[in-house]
Amino acid sequence: MAGTAAVVAVAITGSLAAAGALTSGPATHSGTAHASTRSPIRVRPGAHPAKTRTSGPKSGLIPAQIAAAYDLGPLRRAGITGAGQTIVIVDSFGSPTIASDLAHFDAYFKLPAPPSLRVIQPTGPVPPFQPSNSNRIGWAQETTLDVEWAHVIAPGASIVLVETPTSENEGTTGFPQIVTAEEYALRHKLGQVISQSFAATEQTFPSQASLLALRGAYLLAARDQVTVVSASGDNGATSDEYNMKDLYTGRAVSWPATDPLVTAVGGTQLDLRADGTRRSSDVAWPDSGGGKSLVFGRPSYQNGVRAVTGTARGVPDVAMDASCASSVAIYGSFYSGPARWNPICGTSLAAPLFAGVVALADDYAGHGKPHSLGLINPAIYTIAARHERGIVAIRSGSNTQQFDQGGKQYTVPGFSAHGGYDLVTGVGTIDAAYFVPELARLAG
Repeated sequence: MAGTAAVVAVAITGSLAAAGALTSGPATHSGTAHASTRSPIRVRPGAHPAKTRTSGPKSGLIPAQIAAAYDLGPLRRAGITGAGQTIVIVDSFGSPTIASDLAHFDAYFKLPAPPSLRVIQPTGPVPPFQPSNSNRIGWAQETTLDVEWAHVIAPGASIVLVETPTSENEGTTGFPQIVTAEEYALRHKLGQVISQSFAATEQTFPSQASLLALRGAYLLAARDQVTVVSASGDNGATSDEYNMKDLYTGRAVSWPATDPLVTAVGGTQLDLRADGTRRSSDVAWPDSGGGKSLVFGRPSYQNGVRAVTGTARGVPDVAMDASCASSVAIYGSFYSGPARWNPICGTSLAAPLFAGVVALADDYAGHGKPHSLGLINPAIYTIAARHERGIVAIRSGSNTQQFDQGGKQYTVPGFSAHGGYDLVTGVGTIDAAYFVPELARLAG
């Protein structure tokens, strides 16, 4: 099994501003549907919708293309589908139509239904859905993306959707409910992997203590050998400021991706043919969140990449598709108008994709019975250091950000992908046919 919290004991370094960035969002500051209520800690979805269609997914990659791109075929032929495992997905508010939308998605693409889809609200009932509320639409889209695409990767896994009744309003409202909900899922042993697509920039927190006080779920997950996956963010080497309109003009990274007990998933861009084969190699998505933590010191599993991370925890650890140039299709019927297909992108996609991969590795290690690999980060870095076939290097692209703000143009220097570990794609992306058995052996 993977190591526990003791394996990744970290030093707390640096300092945090009393007020600062919020969470990940598009570098263009457009394309999202989120309320602008001010809060010291902002929790919001990072999925970015594009042009919509009602008749079918005329744009956006489809399940067969993603399955081919990540080499899922050999695993499926061997019966490795995530059977016996449960993916826990955590979202504010959730979606009122998730069950019927997933059923429609599955029927359209001829996917099997999950063994079960369970929706729980352990921190209180979610307020009635309002299709005119852009924040609720945003979270419903996020939820739909998370559920439908985790299921694409691991169709044999059950899904528990954990919904919380708050997004963020005043103070730290939002994260405490999320942490409590995750602790509920952990204490009741509801799943083997937790997928998170929300984030808050480290500088957002009033103090280091206020951030560290919210780590309870991750400490519990490490103790109980449950894998936790998180999106690294969608503003490249920086992130939003407190007002949700401006970006930091210096480098910034987001928690919980920076937590050493979490697997941080960054973004790549795919260039696929209709059958899912590649026209060209994957490149780093320019908006993939990545950099060095101000809060957490370098965990032991990153000692081999200390030349890149220095004394800090570096993110991400690994990367999968997130680019808006290689978005995926989701189906939702929660809109005020007709049900529709949306192309969606962001590291909010990369995280559930990778959570599905972890469920496949759990299945491989457990032979179809519930089995959790726990903290997988040490295994990921070992696979990369051994140059195993499961890790595929990303050799081009960077997450440098350029933007206009307050009448001035800013450039936040990012990090370049170069074929080894980097602060935009981590160790690289994966070939699931090899990565899944490698991960199962090393972490299981």
